[in-house]
Amino acid sequence: MTTISADQNPHEYEKEHVHEVYEQIASHFSSTRYKPWPIVQRFLQELPTGSIGLDVGCGNGKYLTVNPNVFILASDRSESLVKIASQHRPHSSVIADNLSLPHPFSLFDFAISIAVVHHLSSHLRRVQAIAAILETLRPASRPEQSPANPEHVGGKALIYVWALEQKTSRRGWDEGDNQDVMVPWVMKTESTQLRNENTSTFHRYYHLYRHGELEQDIIEAGGHVVESGYEKDNWWAIAVPKRIEA
Repeated sequence: MTTISADQNPHEYEKEHVHEVYEQIASHFSSTRYKPWPIVQRFLQELPTGSIGLDVGCGNGKYLTVNPNVFILASDRSESLVKIASQHRPHSSVIADNLSLPHPFSLFDFAISIAVVHHLSSHLRRVQAIAAILETLRPASRPEQSPANPEHVGGKALIYVWALEQKTSRRGWDEGDNQDVMVPWVMKTESTQLRNENTSTFHRYYHLYRHGELEQDIIEAGGHVVESGYEKDNWWAIAVPKRIEA
């Protein structure tokens, strides 16, 4: 595994080691991504009927069909993955960068960002990505403003990132290891002429989040952590925008 070079432009680095890689592996990647993760599934299924939200970094759109009673506007940086996700009607899918989302502020009931933020190659860019998501959510109301639903806190976002603490996984990372790594994606293609398999390996950049780091990034991005935890080599958190007192 290779760490990020400190003197490289983050945008160009991500273009080469994240965006271009997903364009090349999109079809193969999509074929391996079909089962919703349990906590993401629960988050979506518990949303009120009629909720409207975002899937930022939607990949192949596997979460768009989890709850037929909500509408999701999905986006991804990969044109090839967006084409796959667009098959999940009636939801909409657009090409968009997490740092420049084309959505109105303070409008959406929910957002999900599953295994996306860890592809941003600097601390500042990861915080900015989280802030961009939080900005799209409906702000919380003071309790006296919504007496019929006093527990409602406005829009909420579920964010997942890869964990550094994976000592029981096949990757074996753990506390003390480098947090900025290159993760290989091995793609096998069949050669009809030679009747054998060709193997291509692509390397994707990841920042591995240590315990408590995601929560700190959310706070720094102007959010409040409602709930957080660890699931299958990932840290996750449910976040809401901080309420601005009048």
